[in-house]
Amino acid sequence: MPLNFCMWASVIDKRIKLCYILIGDYMKENKLLYDTYERPPTGKLFILALQHVFAMFGATILVPILINKSAGTEVISISTALLASGIGTLLYLLCTKGKSPVYLGSSFSYIAPVVLAFKKDGLSGVATGIISVGLIYIIISLIIKKVGKKWIDRLLPPVVIGPMIMIIGLSLAPNAISQIGLDGGNIAWQNIVAALVSFVVTVVVAIYSKGFFKVIPFLVGIISGYITSVALGIVDFQAIENSTVLSLPNILIPFKDYTFSLVGLITISPIALVSIAEHIGDHMALSSIIGKNLIKDPGLDRTVLGDGVATTVAGLIGGPANTTYGENTSVVGMSKVASTWVIGLAAIMSIIMSFFGIVTGALSTIPEPVLGGVSMILYGFISINGLKVLIEKQVDFNDLKNVIIASTMLILGLGGAVITISSGDLSVSLTGMSLAAIVGIILNVVLNRKQKI
Repeated sequence: MPLNFCMWASVIDKRIKLCYILIGDYMKENKLLYDTYERPPTGKLFILALQHVFAMFGATILVPILINKSAGTEVISISTALLASGIGTLLYLLCTKGKSPVYLGSSFSYIAPVVLAFKKDGLSGVATGIISVGLIYIIISLIIKKVGKKWIDRLLPPVVIGPMIMIIGLSLAPNAISQIGLDGGNIAWQNIVAALVSFVVTVVVAIYSKGFFKVIPFLVGIISGYITSVALGIVDFQAIENSTVLSLPNILIPFKDYTFSLVGLITISPIALVSIAEHIGDHMALSSIIGKNLIKDPGLDRTVLGDGVATTVAGLIGGPANTTYGENTSVVGMSKVASTWVIGLAAIMSIIMSFFGIVTGALSTIPEPVLGGVSMILYGFISINGLKVLIEKQVDFNDLKNVIIASTMLILGLGGAVITISSGDLSVSLTGMSLAAIVGIILNVVLNRKQKI
């Protein structure tokens, strides 16, 4: 059996070396057009920021939609989610000194516990739980600052980081397939055409265009897909007709609209320990894309602090917990624009949009197949960067330990594995990347126990 493993390991190693030959030169030449501190000209800045808004919008508003649908009433409004997203991103940029081009949007990890907390103790349960998550992040950031960061390299070597990044992208793949309608149900030909146009235009613009168009392939792809969808008659304009020009976000006021809830604290806060793994994975993915180690500079303590402050504020005003968005990370990589000026303007646009119902209504009319078409590239780009880590760090897959660590993580992360720990009314589930990351870290420590952590 060990011989067979080694034979497979040798094959995998040769395939990876072949991939390096094919895409290595591209990766090495993948220099940024605008670095984190560089400000594009005003016109370009606006369009680049708009591209990020399109990338984050669908998922950011989907979270409150799913929560409200599950709860049977409005728990978190869409406008408040957009407001929290914009404010949270600006706070994150402030905490990270403008060195990390991360956009924060509504987190899917907290949908189930938020609904449970609402059913048990209303808005107090929801707000208290989300605020507590943010505070836990802040406490953890202070601990990281105190004990240092050297332990991170020991716990998270390339053989763990690479699969983590791959899982982030590949685990999102079903979302893109579902948006297009290729998940097994009957699909209208119009949906296929709209998705195909979005996909093809994005690819063509990204690869063959020159000048400014080359850095906004997703924006061009979405616009092309939308125009095609209008021509095919699959755009529902009802959301625009039902919206008002001005619509104030439904902001909650502490001690008036909600109070402290022990139930909310117990129900939601434990998920913070799980989502920390996602936070680290997302920042490692972005580090790989922009060629900067964000874990060391601005530092994991600052990135976790930014995420925590953003989520705390979101909870205070009645918004959902925030998280880093893979869609926007992919936009950074594909456009080669890592400017935090662009991210900041996108955040400001999100804040402005939260006060204009007509704008959110118009954006919500973008058909899902259009978003699915571009998401195929967005999500795939993330996973390829996981492969890039394995290639550039020359992970030796002739070493059976590395094969076991990487393969176990991929199977757990992509196979739908779930471990639920329950105690009374408290229930915490480890799924997807979180479970894979924890198991990968444990395997790395056990199989390389001679290393000092």
